[in-house]
Amino acid sequence: MRLTQGCFSFLPDLTDEQIEKQIAYAIGRGLAMNVEWTDDPHPRNSYWELWGLPLFDIKDPASVMFELKEARKACATGYIRVNAFDASYGTESCVMSFIANRPANEPGFYLERTEREGRFIQYTIKSYSVQANPEGARY
Repeated sequence: MRLTQGCFSFLPDLTDEQIEKQIAYAIGRGLAMNVEWTDDPHPRNSYWELWGLPLFDIKDPASVMFELKEARKACATGYIRVNAFDASYGTESCVMSFIANRPANEPGFYLERTEREGRFIQYTIKSYSVQANPEGARY
């Protein structure tokens, strides 16, 4: 299974050259950048771990690429994404986000079915990666 979240999610993985061009585009528009990672790629997991500090007022894509390469070394078995934020007053929101690194084996998700009162059936999506490494054992 291939995780599809963020921009370019249905395209083949971006090369480093393509990632650098996207970063240059974002910097050219005055956007702030950051790098995040997670081992729990659940669609509702909006709290990825921040890698380093947000990169405000940068002028060169090489600084973001450096942080991305360092994150790849430390978090090779996880998902890493690059985000671009519009940090202007009154906006302050993510305008571009894409996965820049993924594990060689993507474990995927499973559907858990729970029967409730009144013949009500509840479905929950759960991540195999979290099942294999429960809370407290993952970090």
